[in-house]
Amino acid sequence: MPKKVVAEAERRRRRPTRQGTVLSEKLIVQTALRMLREHGSAGLTARRLGAALGADPSTVYRYFAGLDGLTRAIGEELMGRALDSWTATGNWHADLRSLGLAIHASYLAHPQAAQLTASRVTGRPREIEVDETILGILRGAGFGDADAVGVYHAFIDLALAFASLDAGALAIKDEVREADEDIWTSTYARLPSETHPHIAATSHLLADRMNLSAYPVVLDTLLNRAEARLTATQNDATGTG
Repeated sequence: MPKKVVAEAERRRRRPTRQGTVLSEKLIVQTALRMLREHGSAGLTARRLGAALGADPSTVYRYFAGLDGLTRAIGEELMGRALDSWTATGNWHADLRSLGLAIHASYLAHPQAAQLTASRVTGRPREIEVDETILGILRGAGFGDADAVGVYHAFIDLALAFASLDAGALAIKDEVREADEDIWTSTYARLPSETHPHIAATSHLLADRMNLSAYPVVLDTLLNRAEARLTATQNDATGTG
């Protein structure tokens, strides 16, 4: 049976840890992010986390429902950081674009954490705040509820899917990633036109583009399609289509 998570007021330490710090959910999450960056997901254990915090390994279970609960909190932290770095302008298209890029950037700043959390639904307050913001932007722009949910679904899945994909490249060792990136010039650019005419014709473009994230391009495609649908719906409603 999982241990009961202790309420914040009850679990607060009355004295500092061996390192002189007072534990909190935020400190534990920040320490876990650092451990993920240094050791990867396999290195995030209660024992290692306790040692890094200067506390007993069981401490994490007083703040979270096990390591899975901590994982959800890490995902929430990345979402919260994205929202904190974003500013609304009142233009729904521009606001969704900048928010999507902020989410993507927040996850890529912690690629190991992104791989661990991008596929998770946390149900925690900051994630809920992001979802409420996105739906509010869409409904405020005039999207009907069904269309708003449809665009929201595509928007958030797109951001997290690319975050996971791009984080995968950043999480591997530098020399391995650089070797992968060099393949576009060392292999693709040298394929003969006699056997691979299409690759040969576009090899210089492939080398320029394929090591960059396609997320901004695909995000624009999604938002442009959503805008066209909204315009068509509004025109149908006013009979001006």
